[in-house]
Amino acid sequence: MRFDVLTLFPGIFDGYLGQSLLKKAIDAGLVDVHLWDFRNWASGRHKSVDDTPYGGGPGMLIRCEPVYDCVEAVQAEGESPGKLIMLSPQGRRLDQKLIEELSTEQRLLLLCGRYEGFDDRISRGLEPLEVSAGDFICNGGEVPAMLLIDALIRLVPGVLGDEASAKYDSFSELGILEYPQYTRPREFRGMEVPEVLLSGNHQAIAAWRAEQSLQRTQQRRQDLLDS
Repeated sequence: MRFDVLTLFPGIFDGYLGQSLLKKAIDAGLVDVHLWDFRNWASGRHKSVDDTPYGGGPGMLIRCEPVYDCVEAVQAEGESPGKLIMLSPQGRRLDQKLIEELSTEQRLLLLCGRYEGFDDRISRGLEPLEVSAGDFICNGGEVPAMLLIDALIRLVPGVLGDEASAKYDSFSELGILEYPQYTRPREFRGMEVPEVLLSGNHQAIAAWRAEQSLQRTQQRRQDLLDS
């Protein structure tokens, strides 16, 4: 799976790309991540990519020209233009259902905004899928882009050591929370591992886990059951 990240601050991704599962996936050729700087498509001596908003207001907006030029140049870099995504608090809420939909794509271009956001004609003209990491505001789209990449690579075959790991995650399968899990020691500060998990009875364990998933969802995320 290929990710093209279009941003004003590609250096933010340096540490992220060199750690943990993502680095292993990149080294194994399962995932490919390319970073692109909008400023490389800006004109003028100062390579300016932003300007004040018409009508007044605080902050600066990212201008159309460098973004359009960057997107079109990056789209031409691969075998297919890929699916364009804009990280935006006004977009569709990111959830496991959307992750599973996007996991079928071979290439994603991620537009990361900054300042007060993008000129609206970028969204209107390029027609990206707008995706929100949640009902809050970040300083830019880079961290939400990392979140999107992190969730997606788990569904790329071969990235996880055990493919069943993604299947039983919270929000997967039935869309409810995952059951509680335990490891050694059997007792820690008065808290013991449930006896059923030590029984070796796989049918009983499966039933317990299903019941625990439902109970945990009722207690913590009733909205998931309501929907």
